Amino acid sequence: MRTMPGNGVPAAALSAMPPFEPGARQGRLRQYQLQLFERVQAARSGALAARKELGVLLGGRHCLLDLTQLGEIVIPAGLPIQGVPLAQDWYLGLAAMRGRLTAIIDLARYMGEAPCAAGGDSRIITFSPRLGMNCALLVERVLGLRQQRGMLSVPAQGSTAGTAPPWASQTLRDSEGQHWLRLDLAQLAQAERFLDAGFAGVASGKDEH
Repeated sequence: MRTMPGNGVPAAALSAMPPFEPGARQGRLRQYQLQLFERVQAARSGALAARKELGVLLGGRHCLLDLTQLGEIVIPAGLPIQGVPLAQDWYLGLAAMRGRLTAIIDLARYMGEAPCAAGGDSRIITFSPRLGMNCALLVERVLGLRQQRGMLSVPAQGSTAGTAPPWASQTLRDSEGQHWLRLDLAQLAQAERFLDAGFAGVASGKDEH
């Protein structure tokens, strides 16, 4: 059962905050998203693409997302997600975003980590239209922009060493010693397992190698 939508995501621009966010908190969140929007736009023009990426928390792991591969960042509160029968547990369902049905993915669970619970700090991040897929990721927290310049590439640790899929094969260490897993959403969007969210799609247990 193929359930992943496959033609274009909503227009890439960080969304305005929903009206139920009151007062000062709404203003702070709106300003934060505006700053991220400006940086995403700059990255797409080539000014920041090689220097900064968006840090997120997924299953307790610090991950980096390429700004040029991202669309909107929205708060999941009040966004109905309709489950899809016989889908994998990491495929949370479909949500109407800007008039289009968008697949919502728990990437942490897909990666074998603890599932991401939608809460006050969680966010939904859509794929850029250039990836050609109506898809979005649920993340535990957005950690802000991170400077990739100055980070060092380090070998994968533990059970993931030598077994990581191509879209999650690069680990970086920043100047404070924090390890970051760099995720390539363009490669993820082409992975056979990711494209087939039905139970039959992963019966073999194989990953995207």
